[in-house]
Amino acid sequence: MRRRSFLKIAGGGAASFAAGVIPTLRAASSQGIPRRPLGRTGLDVPIIGFPGLGLIHDDQATCTDLIHAAIDAGVNYLDNAPAYGKGDSEIKMGIGLQGIPRDSYFLACKTKMRDAAGCTEELNRSLERHKTDHFDLYQLHCLMTADEVNQALGPGGAMEVILKAKEQGKIRHIGFSAHTTAAALAAMRGFKFDTVMFPISYVEYFKIGFGKEVLALAQEQGAAVLAIKPLAGGAWAPDAKRTRKWWYRPIDDPAEAGMALRFTLSQPGVASGVAPAWPDIFKQAIGIARDYAPITPEETAKLETMAAACFSSFEKMQKTACYGEDPFGCHA
Repeated sequence: MRRRSFLKIAGGGAASFAAGVIPTLRAASSQGIPRRPLGRTGLDVPIIGFPGLGLIHDDQATCTDLIHAAIDAGVNYLDNAPAYGKGDSEIKMGIGLQGIPRDSYFLACKTKMRDAAGCTEELNRSLERHKTDHFDLYQLHCLMTADEVNQALGPGGAMEVILKAKEQGKIRHIGFSAHTTAAALAAMRGFKFDTVMFPISYVEYFKIGFGKEVLALAQEQGAAVLAIKPLAGGAWAPDAKRTRKWWYRPIDDPAEAGMALRFTLSQPGVASGVAPAWPDIFKQAIGIARDYAPITPEETAKLETMAAACFSSFEKMQKTACYGEDPFGCHA
């Protein structure tokens, strides 16, 4: 894959309505990707983020091209985690970023460690793998239960390390990702996070109301929402022929994808959406982002009707705090 060929992508969409208050759109980058303020941090980020998880699919040369092409396209918010490919994505991203000025991209990473010792080890290893001296955003990764939140925020927990690392300049801003409402609300009530990473998908939103409480509290606190699963179409139907080996149905259809991503980006407090970890879907997301316009009432009604025929990926998880068939743990 060559850098410039990646940029030849199409987009679409037109509208003038969004329910609720969404972050103000900044001027688009020279490449045409709109930007939004990242909550109260004083920073702006592109409305679509680069999924580090996607680097697990290809060799280093292809991944390097993908990273460079994304930044060329104006997508300089890079999301990653040591859980992705057991560190493979971190190593590939670190190599791929060599030669690119550090102040030209926003690098976000995460830790699944809840204790201080584990977090220290994971943070230092992640910095080394990314070949950087700091992360612009560091997040508690994949919170599932209130007990995990209490451990991470309590004495001897990961937050002690994160706060110290911020004082040392190793971390600029602090956030978390969660996949249950209970964990997300507990985290926000226990600490004033800069960012909240949470699934905001039209299927889950209309099917089970998933995300509504989290969006409301994040808005109240002034925290930026980094939406994951914006192009997730819910769980696979029992009799569906799976087009990809993945635990949920990635949205491949361009018309559905356009409405789905624009729906997510039209929700109050959403600063950016991280695309699913597939290079072709990521390219499609950039095209949609370039021509972004808020979702219309008519399109919203259509999505609500479509969601009624879908299956939720997260309903059972809210009760069991278990991913079931997800082979990776917590991924985009």
